Amino acid sequence: MENAITPIVAGTMLWGKWGRELSTGEMASLMHHFVDNGITTFDHADIYGGYTTEAEFGEGWEYSGIARDKIQLISKCGIRMVSENRNHRIGHYDYDAAYIMDCCERSLQNLKTDYLDLFLMHRPSPLMEGEVIAEAASRLTEQGKIRSFGLSNFTPLQTELIRKFIPVSYNQIEFSVTHHSPLTDGQLDHMMLHNIRPMAWAPLGTVLKDDSADNRRIRKVLDSLSKKYGVEHDIILINWVMRHPSRVIPVVGTADLHRIMRLRQALSFTMEREDWFELYIAGMGHPVP
Repeated sequence: MENAITPIVAGTMLWGKWGRELSTGEMASLMHHFVDNGITTFDHADIYGGYTTEAEFGEGWEYSGIARDKIQLISKCGIRMVSENRNHRIGHYDYDAAYIMDCCERSLQNLKTDYLDLFLMHRPSPLMEGEVIAEAASRLTEQGKIRSFGLSNFTPLQTELIRKFIPVSYNQIEFSVTHHSPLTDGQLDHMMLHNIRPMAWAPLGTVLKDDSADNRRIRKVLDSLSKKYGVEHDIILINWVMRHPSRVIPVVGTADLHRIMRLRQALSFTMEREDWFELYIAGMGHPVP
């Protein structure tokens, strides 16, 4: 039985060498904080931290004492990144069956687990063959090493190339009020049509990072909506993403303990239609056509 992915997912990309460089104990403590606040799914990729973060997380999880059936683990493969930990001359993509299966085995070893709840193909390759990817994913599923299969950053047509040979359960894409093209380029429509659950990386967009004129315009609307709904700006932004009928799952990269405690507030209300459009219009910078 599939161990259900939580409505909000914890992203680990910046936990290690690419960001916060958390110690084993700090990772364990952060995992506990997420779990205690109802977020039990952790999103990985083999390349994070230059191929080091998965193993560091595995050590942290072992140290935490959290039972395997209390969490869900996601990982991704397919990018061969230039790194001191890999002998790659140039960065490229690889979706040969043997490589996919080897990546999964490495992720399992690094994460100290027997299975992944969800295994994603990280980015589409011009040389990928759907039948080959399906062969590897099917074998991993039959072996009990993955519970669910999906994609990441795949367009609708690229997804169809894979769906021709194997069902796709998830597609993780960039989506936020400052990166709203999935609303109009067919990505979310396609996923709804084929019962593929969207996951959104960078769901806060750039709103809270950059002091651009566009973001100031968005924050003005956020000020009003925050007062109306009684939550902070970040929760409004996450709720906006989740309001889409495709049931988008945000992947949040925060390690801020106070923000983690607030995240469940995004599940506690449904943004009114006109409020949603007000924020959408602020993100576009012009009225709807």
